[in-house]
Amino acid sequence: MIRVGVLGAGGRMGAMAARTVAGDDATELVAAVDPAHSGGDIAGVTIGDNIAALETAGAQVAIDFTRLDVARTNLTWLAERGVHAVVGTSGFAEADLAGLRSSFTSSNCLIAPNFGVGAVLMMRFAELAAPWFETAEIIELHHDNKVDAPSGTALTTMERMEAAGGDWAADPTEAETLPGSRGGALDGGAGRVRVHSVRMRGMLSHQEVVLGTDGEVLTIRHDATNIESFMPGVMLAVKGVADLPGVTVGLEPLLNL
Repeated sequence: MIRVGVLGAGGRMGAMAARTVAGDDATELVAAVDPAHSGGDIAGVTIGDNIAALETAGAQVAIDFTRLDVARTNLTWLAERGVHAVVGTSGFAEADLAGLRSSFTSSNCLIAPNFGVGAVLMMRFAELAAPWFETAEIIELHHDNKVDAPSGTALTTMERMEAAGGDWAADPTEAETLPGSRGGALDGGAGRVRVHSVRMRGMLSHQEVVLGTDGEVLTIRHDATNIESFMPGVMLAVKGVADLPGVTVGLEPLLNL
């Protein structure tokens, strides 16, 4: 039985993760932390206001669904105490990852840009397709409470496509009559794969990758219509993080991709 604590347990994703952990035969919810919801109850566990509750409860794995600034502090604390981390918080820079790699020496950390198994497959399919096309654009669409743009999934997709792609065609745009209409690109705008971010009520998490070459267009799309769809990936990470030394980004190793 894996003893699990959830950070950010009062939010939508954290609360769903806590309930999923509590309902799985292989895991036990031993702690839940969220200062904004302390004193509340989630799956029979009282929500605390301090991460120290994980140490008191003997948590072996922590799930973090907080904010980037909070997650940075949480991960330092977890690494110092040898607790494995499964992180759904997005926005980590390369400097953050380098610091985490030096910190997680007695436990492991898995950071997932997206816990949707279908989304992970979409990124892999886009990476495989990239060398065979000369132009590509990404449209990512999320709910109107998402504070970062583009999404971590879109950024990861772009990076992998740019690395895998061959002879990308140049952007023919000579003038943007409305600034920003051509979207964003990596490398200060020099990247060949462009991304467009939509924030809209009624949506949850969606991404479309469109690749084109002479005479054909390939569209790869993933839609997550409820947060329950992310839970199989979360549980896969909780059960597999102990076997992934150091810091791992993405679910790919656990899916044999």
